[in-house]
Amino acid sequence: MNILAIGAHPDDIEFGCGGSLIKYATAGHSIYLLVLTDGSSGGSPAMRRREQKQAAKRLHAKEVFWGAYRDTELPLSQALIQEIEGAVKKVRADLVFVHYHDDTHQDHRHLASCTVSASRYSRNVLFYEGPTTQNFSPSVFIDIDRYLEKKLASLKAHASQVMKTNIEDLSILEIVRASAHFRGIQGRVKNAEGFVPLRLFINVAENFV
Repeated sequence: MNILAIGAHPDDIEFGCGGSLIKYATAGHSIYLLVLTDGSSGGSPAMRRREQKQAAKRLHAKEVFWGAYRDTELPLSQALIQEIEGAVKKVRADLVFVHYHDDTHQDHRHLASCTVSASRYSRNVLFYEGPTTQNFSPSVFIDIDRYLEKKLASLKAHASQVMKTNIEDLSILEIVRASAHFRGIQGRVKNAEGFVPLRLFINVAENFV
């Protein structure tokens, strides 16, 4: 199975679905990443690209595709839809992960909306949550208990961002661990990632438990 995870900035994918990606890479599925900006509002573009490449290795991703958009200026546009659709077709994605559309960050909102159009022929599309997601009520849960520490390691690769949570003395690692426990409780396991499905075909759902 080919899986495409899409994020607006470096570290978005790791937060939202990193545990699931590691889990399915371990099971032999092929993982691809599409990161649309270089995260320049959060630090040096060169540094953030390096961090993303290191994180991709920890996710066992086969390839990282980069967009050329400016951080905070990701457009709601036909050009972005076409770029996402191109990546979906290139990797022959059986499953697409992307930001949830209700989010305080405009890049996340625009990317989610464009992905809905770009993935219109895809049977399986799951929205993930991030630190700025709002009103997120997942109905799909993936057990990541065995992979939580590896997910945290992928986020540690984004060393420049670990403490940039805008919450005093709270790291992104602590937020991720707390979220995994909470979604795990909802999914009746110890640690999980939660997703809102745009579409989820039953044959794929049986493989994603």
